[in-house]
Amino acid sequence: MSVPVVHLVVGTRPEAIKMAPLAIELRRAGLLRPVLVATGQHPAMVGQALAAFGYVPDAVCRLERASGEQAELVAQLAPKLDTVLARGSAAVVAQGDTTSALVGGLVAFWRRLPLVHLEAGLRSGDLAAPFPEEANRRLLGVLADLHLAPTRRAVRALLAEGVPAERIMLVGNTVVDAALRVAAGARPPRDPRLVEVDREVGAGRARLMLVTAHRRESWGPPLDRILAAVDAIVRARGDVRCVLPAHPNPAVREQVERALAGTPRTVVTDPLPYPELCYQLARAALVLSDSGGIQEEAPSFGVPVLVLREVTERMEAVQAGWARLVGSDTDRLVAEALGVLDGATRRPAAGNPFGDGRAGARGAQAIAALLGLAPAPELFEPDRPVMSTAS
Repeated sequence: MSVPVVHLVVGTRPEAIKMAPLAIELRRAGLLRPVLVATGQHPAMVGQALAAFGYVPDAVCRLERASGEQAELVAQLAPKLDTVLARGSAAVVAQGDTTSALVGGLVAFWRRLPLVHLEAGLRSGDLAAPFPEEANRRLLGVLADLHLAPTRRAVRALLAEGVPAERIMLVGNTVVDAALRVAAGARPPRDPRLVEVDREVGAGRARLMLVTAHRRESWGPPLDRILAAVDAIVRARGDVRCVLPAHPNPAVREQVERALAGTPRTVVTDPLPYPELCYQLARAALVLSDSGGIQEEAPSFGVPVLVLREVTERMEAVQAGWARLVGSDTDRLVAEALGVLDGATRRPAAGNPFGDGRAGARGAQAIAALLGLAPAPELFEPDRPVMSTAS
């Protein structure tokens, strides 16, 4: 008998990172054959992210994008993805809340294929923030046959929307699996500037502050305020070294380099490959970020995060004490950062509320159970998370 195929739809770097642990566990179990489908939304970044796990896409949707608009992406991707799924599929997995995930869910629904939503149930309650992701994930919540929820908060959100409890599985977040796996094998950086930072941090002569500000909501004036705070923090504490992987958008990169041109002990880089980002994260004393993924990854390494957003759908990190929601106000950012660096802000004793490194295995078994090939998995217990020993 042939092994049933499950299509895993990935369009962006975060999707690839969070889908890889599921692909690993599906292949390990052997009950289903995972097929990684790259949608062409961010092809280079997807390829780079999958390479960190030793994977390449099994199928590629080649798009000819000109405007970069959402309508163009949907119009081109839907028929190409439909062609891939028409070859035969037992189920489709869409991760998170991107346009690729939404199109994957819609095409699966149109073909009457079982749809699995990985990282289901995140909600900000505001359709404008994050935009358009909040709408995308709510729509996927309507379409999905199986909701792989990362946290109890996500489970409660799905139940409040009327999703039957038997269609929800609390598995944890696969990004924790990914970060722990990659960080364990990550090598020191090769960029001479980062080598110098790493040497200083490793010798205990410096503390690393990692900064990522990639979301469109942060561009323009908010980013100016964030960069002003970065400059003030570094100048206020002489042992702080800052690493800032900049967004590849030329205008954003120029804005970053202009604002930090005179800032001492600060390195602006291209976007870092995932293993290098995990390496930096594991060694950081503090992170300033608007990234959802970093909010989920940092607690595994015991690193506090100042969230550069007004709202977050990952309140578990805030409630556990690992993250503080500070927005982009310069004065508040500086005050909060210095509070963490000076020890005035108490760090939690518990581990990561988002996962224990076994979400991929639970998710793989839950999909097999959906298709009648295995019993349901044991669920994630957020009260007993695990913290990495990486340093």
